[in-house]
This record gives sequence, C-alpha cells and structure tokens, in this order.
Amino acid sequence: MQTPATLVEWLEYIERIHPKSIELGLDRVLVVKRRLARRSAATIVTVAGTNGKGSTCAMLESVLLAAGHRVGMYSSPHLLRYNERVRVNGAPVEDASLCRAFEQVEAARDGVALTYFEFGTLAAWIIFAGEPLDALILEVGMGGRLDAVNAFDADCAVLTSIAIDHMDYLGPTREQIGLEKAGIFRAGRPAIVSDPEPPASVIEHARAIGADLQRLGREFGYADERGQWTFWGRRGRQAGLAHPALRGACQLRNASACLAALDALAERLPAGMNEVRKGLATVQWPGRFQVLPGRPAVVLDVAHNPEAAAMLAQNLADMGSYPATHAVFGMLRDKDIEGVCAALKGQVGAWYAASLSGARGAQAATLAQAIRSTYPGVEVGLFDSPRSAFEAACKRAGGDDRIVVFGSFYTVAEVMAAQAPGSGR
Repeated sequence: MQTPATLVEWLEYIERIHPKSIELGLDRVLVVKRRLARRSAATIVTVAGTNGKGSTCAMLESVLLAAGHRVGMYSSPHLLRYNERVRVNGAPVEDASLCRAFEQVEAARDGVALTYFEFGTLAAWIIFAGEPLDALILEVGMGGRLDAVNAFDADCAVLTSIAIDHMDYLGPTREQIGLEKAGIFRAGRPAIVSDPEPPASVIEHARAIGADLQRLGREFGYADERGQWTFWGRRGRQAGLAHPALRGACQLRNASACLAALDALAERLPAGMNEVRKGLATVQWPGRFQVLPGRPAVVLDVAHNPEAAAMLAQNLADMGSYPATHAVFGMLRDKDIEGVCAALKGQVGAWYAASLSGARGAQAATLAQAIRSTYPGVEVGLFDSPRSAFEAACKRAGGDDRIVVFGSFYTVAEVMAAQAPGSGR
C-alpha cells in the first residue's frame, strides 16, 4: 500500500481500516501503545461524562495556560478541522505533525485493527510525548472503562454528568452507564464527580478501588451570587469569581469540577487566584451555547441528547424574550430524537428539520415526524442539509428574532462553515 501523503488521505485511510466505526476495548490500543514505547512526564487529567466534559477540559486548559504551564489537550469530535482534536499550548497542531504521528502508529500497529478513534488517540500520544509538557488533558470519547483514552493512567479523573446515551454500548440504565464512566478512576488518586446526583454505582466503584472520591456538594461546591460566584473545596474558599466566559447555566458546575481538580493537583500544577480568574474569563469552546454577534441572534449548540437539550432550553429561557425562535435541527438517527424534541418545550416557534449525510444521519422526514408527534400542529420545514435549513431560517427571521442551531456536531459544523447568504455574518 502507498503511504498516505496528506492529512485528508490519512483520515480517509484510518476511517476504513477497521470494519466497525466503534469497537470498545483496550486490548488493541495497549498492544500498539507498548510497541510505540513513548513516555511523558506530564500530569494526566482524564475527563469523562455524558455532557460537560468538553467545556470542563477547555476550562482546565485555559487556567493551566494562564498559570504558565505547558499543556496538551486531546478532545473529540472536532467541528471544522481534525486538528482541533490535538492541541499543544492552546493551538491545534499542524497537518505535518499529525501525518508523522499517523505514520508511526501505522508502523507500530503491524496488522492490529485500530478504530478511527483509537488510531487518533495513539497519534495524539506520540505528539504529546514529543513535547516538554507539564499537563495532559484527555477527554474520553465514549464511556470510560473501555475507551481508548483509558489506556493512559490518570493522575486525576473528572466525571461530569451521567445521563442516558450510547445505550447500545454502555447499557440501558444510569447505573450501568455510570459504572462504565467511573472506569477512569484510579486507586489512591483524586476522582472528581460533578454530577449532583451520581448513580450509586459510581460511588461504590470509587470506594471499592480506593479512589480519593470528591463529590459536588460534599467535598467541593459553589455558590452562585449576583454577578459573581464562590468556589469552595478542600483547600478553602475562593470568592468574588467572575462567571466563566462560556455561557450557560451548567458552566458553574463545570468550572467547579475544574477548580476541584486543580486543588487536588495544586502541588504539581499550581495556579493562583489571578490565573484562575484569567483562565475562566478567556476560555473558549465553540459550539457550546455559542451566541454569534449580529442580528438576528444565532445560538450554536451541539446538544444531541435529552439532558443537553434540557440545558439548552434552560439557557434559551435565560436569554430573555424574543418575538420568535427558529430552530435549525439535525440529528443522528441512533440518538433519542423524540427525547431531544420534547426537551425544547416552549422554546421554539418554527422548526427547520435538516437531513444529515452519512450512514448515521437522520433524514428530515424522520425528524419532522418526531417534532409533529411531540408538538401537534407546529410549523415544520424539511431541508436536505443544515446549510439550506439555516439559509431559510435567516431569510424568515426578523432582526429581533433568534435562530438556534442544534442536534449534532455535524449540524453545528456545517452552519459554522456555511457563511449563509443574507445572514449578515
């Protein structure tokens, strides 16, 4: 086989070399990881959860960079470019670095069938191991126990929310899903849990392995005050904090998990109050209740399960009153489409159902059926893509209206890249 020459060619190649897009398990990753024989002295923070893990990773990265630490971050999926998944000191790595890392993984795997995510995780590890980093922030792709990221031992594990999602892989109940996600905990090391009501399986697993369990509302927490907030944890209280730059009611919970993890790692990765304030004030994480400038207001949110959609609905309500809200909506067909629709109750006046391409993409007619069964008589338009749906919404919406784009990373990414005519953006 001729070796791929460009990043696009490499991505096409690693997408087709495994018969399944998802196959959980650590055996394959561990075999190739041992062959690569890479080491890193960086402190590793692994973050899992149904929702909020990306925002928590972004806050950790921002605060640690503000404190002068050298930081690598691995996250998924990406919005516009694969390079977004692998960041060194706040910047996505270049194509050439990824291609070199992919080439080394290919040589080391020697016939081991890696999935797309596993291949990319090992490539990220090669890049990070080649840099003099102080901290690595690793976002779990799915679950935790059998996710490729769990091949790397966390010095501190963070578990955000636990909700019903990926049931075919993780189990049908919160107890089973929570146990899978708690698989990132390590004996004797901090296990930060920011879900306010975690499943009993999470607590029991942490205690069974002897992890240093720290729970929101018990070992750490926050108080939301007028115009500011206070964090409290084992190392004391930090008052007068400005709200994080990321918008949304859930972000104080994510920020608290971030600060609890930093407290637990203070001896290795010190960060003063000024650095904490600067990091939270400057953090960016596109597509997570991102409000674009201009009129009409445009909200981008990758919410793709009922819990995230419920949080989106709360955030939309907190924005205030708008004459009309237009929803550009595209989802994958293996998600809980009806549950996501129901979570937006009272927030949407007109729906623009968009088909997503690819084998997993739901068709607009399927979305429209779910919308109409949830909201009889509601206005629903059908479109062949998120871009065409967004263009229609922009033409229809008044300057004081609001357009919300949600349902999938693919939906948000296409609208972000579209530069829709007539949108004024």
